[in-house]
Amino acid sequence: MKLPLSDIAAWLGAEIEGDTSVEITGLAKIEEANAGELTFIANPRYLKYAGVTNAGAILVDRNVPSMDKTLVRVDNPYLAFLKLTQRFYATEPTLEEGIHETAIIGDNSKIGKNTRIGAYAVIGRECRIGDHVFIYPGVVIDDHVSVGKDSVIYANVSIRERCTLGKRVIVHMGAVIGADGFGFAFEEGAYHKIPQVGSVRIDDDVEIGANTTIDRAALGETRIGKGTKLDNLIMIAHNVEVGEHTAIAAQTGISGSARIGNYVRVGGQAGFIGHIRVGDRVIVGAQAGITRDAAPGEFLTGTPARHHIRVKREQAGAAKIPQLLKRVKQLEARIAELERKSDQGGEG
Repeated sequence: MKLPLSDIAAWLGAEIEGDTSVEITGLAKIEEANAGELTFIANPRYLKYAGVTNAGAILVDRNVPSMDKTLVRVDNPYLAFLKLTQRFYATEPTLEEGIHETAIIGDNSKIGKNTRIGAYAVIGRECRIGDHVFIYPGVVIDDHVSVGKDSVIYANVSIRERCTLGKRVIVHMGAVIGADGFGFAFEEGAYHKIPQVGSVRIDDDVEIGANTTIDRAALGETRIGKGTKLDNLIMIAHNVEVGEHTAIAAQTGISGSARIGNYVRVGGQAGFIGHIRVGDRVIVGAQAGITRDAAPGEFLTGTPARHHIRVKREQAGAAKIPQLLKRVKQLEARIAELERKSDQGGEG
């Protein structure tokens, strides 16, 4: 593909500063870009490469200072670059049209228009699969499941009975939606299973990473809000509610009945105890242990999690401990010396 830079700028609503006649043949990282390729700077740390890159043009924020390069100024360089990636490198579907002859579809299930179902996929009874859905090989969808239009269910995903997925949901390989929640009562020296009779509801535009698990509710629903993005290897327990447009990184675990707000950002390997409330726009650092409710807008790090500024102060203080110990030893030696001299003076 070859596109005039002026066409790209018009499509993005951008302003060009420099050579408007450049033709763009592809996209590349700023360190590796060649003439004719477009790159971007979203993080100020990469401004140091601007003077040495061979890129034909650079996507930048509107406030970046002028330089001896052709610049394409936009409000959000990272988002603009992602849009261009989709345009330059759009891929053809890897799933053949129609329903594969080895797929199994249960009684009274309705399959929408232009939906593709791969080899050995299994769809149970009374399911509702929307238009333009892609269901890849080896997917197992149990009875009474609903999948909204334009969703993509990749290979070897398992979705148990009575779960609901909204429109444009993406579920990556190996994810499990609707497994039993971890509920047991201990009596007379043994654990007794508590029936998990609820369901899972995934709202529109959610993306679920590979091998992530979302347990069904004991009663009611486990729910993932609109536009939320879940990374790989996340564990979400029964009756959890995750709000809208929240992003959760890999290996995070959220215990039962926790409530996570809207626009929350969670770093990798974070852990949440059950029944807590995390307010809107909270930021949770990687490996944080959330053991209390979090007010809207808090920035929490550490285990147990505290306010980020407090943790940084504690870390700064801890870094001074070796110096303080050395100083204490010097003071102890000085005191001992003064006491020895005082004793000698008394004896005289």
